[in-house]
Amino acid sequence: MSATAYDVVVVGAGIVGASCAHRLAEAGLSVCVVDRGPVVSGTTGAGEGNILVSDKQAGPELDLALLSVRLWHELADILPRAVELEAKGGIIVSSSAAGLAAVVAAADRQRAHGIVADVVGPDRLAELEPHLAHDVVGGVSYPQDMQVQPMLAAAHLLRIARGHGAVVRPHTRMVGVDLGADGSIRAVRTDGGPIGCRWVVNAAGTWGGEVATLAGGPVPVLPRRGFILVTEPLPATVHHKVYGADYVANVASDSAGLETSPVIESTRAGTVLIGASRERVGFDRTPSYDVLGRLAAQAIALFPVLAGARVQRTYRGFRPYCPDHLPVIGADPRVDGLVHACGHEGAGIGLAPATAVLVTETVTGAVPSMPVDAFSPLRFEAAA
Repeated sequence: MSATAYDVVVVGAGIVGASCAHRLAEAGLSVCVVDRGPVVSGTTGAGEGNILVSDKQAGPELDLALLSVRLWHELADILPRAVELEAKGGIIVSSSAAGLAAVVAAADRQRAHGIVADVVGPDRLAELEPHLAHDVVGGVSYPQDMQVQPMLAAAHLLRIARGHGAVVRPHTRMVGVDLGADGSIRAVRTDGGPIGCRWVVNAAGTWGGEVATLAGGPVPVLPRRGFILVTEPLPATVHHKVYGADYVANVASDSAGLETSPVIESTRAGTVLIGASRERVGFDRTPSYDVLGRLAAQAIALFPVLAGARVQRTYRGFRPYCPDHLPVIGADPRVDGLVHACGHEGAGIGLAPATAVLVTETVTGAVPSMPVDAFSPLRFEAAA
């Protein structure tokens, strides 16, 4: 065993792992964060920075999202302005009466569970987004939606965690765990040697399934690929996060095939981010010009002004997908000391603060801030 032992080893240095490290270290626990690559080299480094309630229906994920939005507002007091944390709001729009009716009906259900949702007609939409296509018949505005620069946010949370004594070890791959005679975790085995600990937090994102299996508590986390286009810096063009009505359906889809829907937003630097695509192709990183072309066409249909903009770069990433679209959070009864914090799909950036609170409450034995049964790793065994 290594000369230094920790209370907790967090596997994964993305936004979820960084959030867990921050909360755990702040609670007075000794923490070591390991990652197979550099910091934020996985899903966090390829994300748009969405902090959303608008795409979630009543249920445990919405409760988690509402808790996270409150926590993100609290984090604004300790994170620098450079992380670009902004309550810019989101707008779901539709170009058909039937589509608008479905969006409005969903908003009616959401309001009963704490979401602020305002129906807006074409005139109001033109005020909110002057460059929006004229054939959009209406939409719903969600002022609680936020945005953040995810890589910087994760890096600063790790910096704060280090200020509380946490240690970060990038380029350190977990290869297994050692158990004591009583069956509880005693160390994490890595390619750089063992690290003594009592708890292991699986915050490994798309590799969460692999880490879970290595630890003895398998969960079905799979990669779901997505592409994003980034335009050249433009004059003020898109003022909110704007997306088509079919985006919500695509998020909830179980299809392994390609799905695209327009998701468009600006950054403080003036660039416009254009998504979103989803497909399950393993970890295939091959560029798809067909997907990129579809995303560009959908963006121009929604914001015709973008037809004259140049794309300065594209990138792709992998969302950690679970079959029921819920993350895996909490203690694993099969392995004493294993705590999961993975499988958030495309919502990990938004849900990271609440996930970290629940993980810290699990490790410290505190009363959970909200029910966690829906996120149990054992739910997949019951389904099988």
